[in-house]
Amino acid sequence: MKALIRWGGLGGSLLIAVAAYLGGSPFARGTTVTPGTLLAGKQGVLLPLCWIVGLTALSCAWWFGRRHIPSTRWALVTAGLWLVPVLPMLPLGSEDIYSYACQGFVQQAGGDPYGGGVQAFGCPWLDSVSTTWRTSPAPYGPLFLLLAGGVVGLSDTLPGVIAGLRVIALLGLAVLAAGLPVLARHSGRDAGRVVFTVLGCPLILIHLVSGAHNDALMVGLLVAGLALLATARTPALGASSRGSALAASARGSALAASARGSALAASSRTTVFLLVAAGALLGLAVAVKATAIVVLPFAVLAAVPPSSPLRALVRPAAWIGAGALGAVAVVSLLSGRGVGWVGGLLRSGDTVAWTSPSTAVGLVVELGARLVGVPVAAVPVTRLLGILVLAVVLVWLWWRARSGEALACAGLALAATVLCAPVFHPWYAVWPLAVLAATRPESRLLLGLCAFAGTLTLPAGYNWALFTKIPGAVAVTAVLVVLATLAVRMRRTRKVTA
Repeated sequence: MKALIRWGGLGGSLLIAVAAYLGGSPFARGTTVTPGTLLAGKQGVLLPLCWIVGLTALSCAWWFGRRHIPSTRWALVTAGLWLVPVLPMLPLGSEDIYSYACQGFVQQAGGDPYGGGVQAFGCPWLDSVSTTWRTSPAPYGPLFLLLAGGVVGLSDTLPGVIAGLRVIALLGLAVLAAGLPVLARHSGRDAGRVVFTVLGCPLILIHLVSGAHNDALMVGLLVAGLALLATARTPALGASSRGSALAASARGSALAASARGSALAASSRTTVFLLVAAGALLGLAVAVKATAIVVLPFAVLAAVPPSSPLRALVRPAAWIGAGALGAVAVVSLLSGRGVGWVGGLLRSGDTVAWTSPSTAVGLVVELGARLVGVPVAAVPVTRLLGILVLAVVLVWLWWRARSGEALACAGLALAATVLCAPVFHPWYAVWPLAVLAATRPESRLLLGLCAFAGTLTLPAGYNWALFTKIPGAVAVTAVLVVLATLAVRMRRTRKVTA
């Protein structure tokens, strides 16, 4: 079974690599493969056949293979093996990597990526960038811009820059691979299964490695920071106290008190160091993508025992906050750009698709209004309502996390952020997957959504959600209505039985 999982998945990866070679996201705009042209051109049926069969084989190996993982090492080797075939090929799933390249060019050239789009700075690869993002400011943090600028400084060719951006993504995945087993063992999960579930997910291969999305770096830093917090909570003091008790019986109470005090001081210094280091890693994640900030309040709760009083949060909040703010300040200073990426986030909702629930509801409202002859712009309103719902959910999750499972609630906070955001891209599903797989019992719903998200794009980056905007919006809204109805009925049932 192990051989079938490993080599079956690799076979799927090889077919996906062939699809990337034949019809990945091209260097020049205007040759994108859309549903209407998928069977046309020199590729014939080979391109869609390789893509569909390869994605199916990889997804099946991932879905069924997670039940048969012999060790963490085996999971790491297998997932790594699957990633190799796409490395020399064209990017898959989106054209964002070309935006990264031009933003890195602007940063390296001394321009301000937050001051406007890459179109105004003479990027030599502008023809590769989607027209949607040519005039948009960079929505990413200063750490990623520093890294992208450094890649451009090392290579003045587009293939070289793509290779460098993929190296950054692989480094992020390496950090993720180091943190996952620690987080899994702390939460009582099987480390090998967790590593395979996350790193073997098709979204990793398609979007985080081939597409080189900076989410790989952000998620890696998040998981590493949470893993350090789990380490900080490891009870080392008990052993020190037992050692002090032995010292007491052997050397007398005065010497025992001194030993106990030294142990407490050493333990306190270690804990402070771990809290600051964890905060720094989480701050660096925020310096890649600002949305990572939703994890910080839960990180503070993870640093104290469950049900601790609010006053007990002050010290860990100070140390974690100092680490996070210090890390952001350092990279902001090094980049020379400050916190200008916050303004760039205002343009991150330019894409309108049903994959965002709040956007789907707005599209349905607009459709209904047009049918009765009263056109309205409902999408901005429903998106704002989605943000308000997110704020309420985050506060509720934080209060719930005070009684325990702070790390798991951090993953739920990421899931809520993904679901309530104005825009959903398939690779966003990796955010909650990485944390929840390591901290909560396995959720088939989450894994199913990740598998579905992997099918949303064509090799060249065309998103099916744009082709099925209205039918998809109606379907998503109907699902939301059904779920809301079931929730109300379950609540009434509980009241009656109570």
